[in-house]
Amino acid sequence: MMLSYDVVQWGKPLEKIERETPQPAGTEVLLRLKHCGVCHSDAHIRDGYFDLGGGQRLHMAERGMKLPATLGHEPLGTVIAAGPDAGDIALGENRLVYPWTGCGDCKRCREGLDNYCMAPRMIGIQRRGGYADHLLVPHRRYLIDAGGIDPAWAATLSCSGLSTYSAVAKLKPIPPDEWVAIIGAGGLGLSAIAMLRALGHQRIVALDVDRSKLAAAETSGAAATLDGRGGDAAEQLREFAGGYLYGAIDFVGTKETAVLALSVLRKGGRLILVGLYGGEIPLSVGATILRALTVQGSHLGSVNELKEVVALARQGKLQPIPIQTRPLAEVSRTLDELKAGEIIGRVVVEM
Repeated sequence: MMLSYDVVQWGKPLEKIERETPQPAGTEVLLRLKHCGVCHSDAHIRDGYFDLGGGQRLHMAERGMKLPATLGHEPLGTVIAAGPDAGDIALGENRLVYPWTGCGDCKRCREGLDNYCMAPRMIGIQRRGGYADHLLVPHRRYLIDAGGIDPAWAATLSCSGLSTYSAVAKLKPIPPDEWVAIIGAGGLGLSAIAMLRALGHQRIVALDVDRSKLAAAETSGAAATLDGRGGDAAEQLREFAGGYLYGAIDFVGTKETAVLALSVLRKGGRLILVGLYGGEIPLSVGATILRALTVQGSHLGSVNELKEVVALARQGKLQPIPIQTRPLAEVSRTLDELKAGEIIGRVVVEM
């Protein structure tokens, strides 16, 4: 039998469920899971929607989710079985799972850009996810060898590592003497600081309203931190940097944080939006043109980008962020703490 913790009612705690262990068919591969990272976005998914701003919501049912649903999109486990069309599979080997799977047939999927598929079949959203002791993966191309890396940390690379790598890549090339602001020093913010340092950039200023998270940002390699509760944060950022900033990555994603980021960018500056807290921003067409600003969303990343993240970690260039492990049975409580902003770094559940 297979055990999982599922959303049975939107907005309610996850419930323990037992069902028959799935058997792989076709190109599918079955893993016995060992770890799964717990991502803040799952707190929104458990609620059943993302806030789009202006009173609009993107309901998870509109994204193809059906209850009961098993969340969890940072799984790592041991390959134990494969379908007859799976090809050469390393049975008994541990593999990190790329979870952002698409339909498998469209042009984007054929290009290896499943995360841009218009009919996604993502693990932990449309497909059953990693808050379980077994997982079916649709194809072996989504399995990545992360050997040589602590497996609990490796599990987080498929979302927090990948998302921050893809976001940072959208700022490149970053002039070494220019400042980049990281807004939000939670798990993703800390990962972004580590990612920037891994790619050779040092002028990083982290902004948050939680002093313990700012202390973690310093430990992760931020050259400076700023408490957003004190005075005019935009003025403080500009004063600290000696002028306007080259770029900012917003891992909170509210109207207030995005407006703050836009107000501190120099001409030609770039704002990368990642956080999904919710809201909408007023954006002047004229000012955007005259200031030559780039405002870009960054959603997840590709299979090849995840391989690049794993390579950085294996080479020792990417440093781990604070990680605590918990039993799978504590996943619902962990989502509650993430929603309340009480987690520093990341939590990974163990099976």
